[in-house]
Amino acid sequence: MKKKENHILKSISLLLLIAITCIACERDFSSVESDLEGYKNFNTNSMQFPIVAYNKKTGPVQTNNLSSNLLGVYNDPVYGQTTASIVSQVVPTTYSPDFGEDPEIVDVQLTIPYFVTNLNTTDQNGLATYKIDSLYGSSPIKLSIRENTYFLRDNNPNNLDESQKYYSNAGQALNIDNENGEEFFVNGQFFPDNTEIVVTEYNEDTGEDEEVERITPSLRVSLFNSTDNETFWNDLFFSQEGTSAFSNANNFKDYFRGLLLKAEAISESGNMVMLDLTKASIVVTYSNPNDAGTARINSEYNLIFSGNKLNIFENDPSNTIIDQADANANPTTGDENLYLKGGEGSMAVIDLFNGQMLDEDGNLVDSKEYFLSKKEDWLINEANLVFYVNQNIVNQKEPDRVTLYDLTNNEAIIDYTYDTSTNTALPLYSKINFSKILERDSNNNGVKYKIQVTEHLNNILLRDSLNLKLGLFVTTNINGETNSATLNNEDDIVPTTTVLSPRGTVLHGNTASVPDDKKAYLEIYFTDPNN
Repeated sequence: MKKKENHILKSISLLLLIAITCIACERDFSSVESDLEGYKNFNTNSMQFPIVAYNKKTGPVQTNNLSSNLLGVYNDPVYGQTTASIVSQVVPTTYSPDFGEDPEIVDVQLTIPYFVTNLNTTDQNGLATYKIDSLYGSSPIKLSIRENTYFLRDNNPNNLDESQKYYSNAGQALNIDNENGEEFFVNGQFFPDNTEIVVTEYNEDTGEDEEVERITPSLRVSLFNSTDNETFWNDLFFSQEGTSAFSNANNFKDYFRGLLLKAEAISESGNMVMLDLTKASIVVTYSNPNDAGTARINSEYNLIFSGNKLNIFENDPSNTIIDQADANANPTTGDENLYLKGGEGSMAVIDLFNGQMLDEDGNLVDSKEYFLSKKEDWLINEANLVFYVNQNIVNQKEPDRVTLYDLTNNEAIIDYTYDTSTNTALPLYSKINFSKILERDSNNNGVKYKIQVTEHLNNILLRDSLNLKLGLFVTTNINGETNSATLNNEDDIVPTTTVLSPRGTVLHGNTASVPDDKKAYLEIYFTDPNN
């Protein structure tokens, strides 16, 4: 009797497993609206479709909404020299301060961290060494830091409900080339240091400086000089004590309008580094006499970088390759070369299913009509856009990642969202199913980029979406999902991660002049059920 019960239980379990499997299969196929009941054979195949890809200049881009900021000079082998400077507001961490009796500035210390990776090694002095993750170039530049005198407003005066946008070409309006504002710091041979920084304090008991802290590599400089700007700093903080200037953030940002970090080239090369202003600080150290009047005691007043923080980009005016590519762009036939550059740069517009192709019977047909005719027949397993690097123009310095946007909805395509391989610690290895890391050859030259568009095409084929135009951009961090407006047309947007990408690349398009083995293409892998 017991054996019979076990047999019945096994049979029920088997039936349940089959039922669950069938339901799962039915859900999988119904999700793409394909009824495969009755089909005994499945043919899996692939087909390439023509695309049209052409260049589009982004022009000045919004830069006061960035997650980080670029500083320095980078000389791209294709696009020439780009200079990135920073203007930022700062605010106190506390308001209505009491600086005490007879205060005097001792030091004003600026610290802005780099993005780094610990190499778990030390130098000859026992200091930990790091890799600066977003450092481009290997030559020094001139760096100057001074007072910003231009008021950065928060709201658009023409529409107070709208935040003010500042663009990458704001340098002229802010007079960054004029010697306005107090100068705090100049280094004619600046290059980021990758070793940790030892912070010391003077110990009155021992009469020596003692280590109190170590911090990761940062842009860390003193803005105080007792000869040149002592009067400025003392007046800035102590002359307005008790007034409205120190009562709230808005008043302080109008009173002291922040800092300008200006980069200048000193050679044809240079360096550009990404800074984390969200963790930046200014520590103002001041002293007061003790009760006996025999010594002075130090105190601190802290400022952080808050409010408007914007990048200013200046492209080499002698390099007109982006302007020429934009002027000669052909939306009908596409362009021979696709010029992708971050910052105030260039993108490629991809028009899917544009043109004619041969169907399975060898007939010349309209590619879009042919694709849409497969609505009832195809189950799309995978679809990829493939672009080859033009190694005749660029080599070795190409960005490792590109990203693809739906230009109808101004957002990353749905395949980006579906990709769960997100890696916040190592963005280079994030979303690698959606956008493959640049394939390189044995000489480290870029070969091709591959971007998955499977779900995007399912939306077109099965849900009657007609979002056929996509935007291809370079990116520094594919995890970024925020957008920046463009000055020429605020309805056009670019990913903020392309704004922060100094490097560019050049890809082959899909025109007749491009060799067949280098042409950009769309390849679809599909299942075609047959009776």
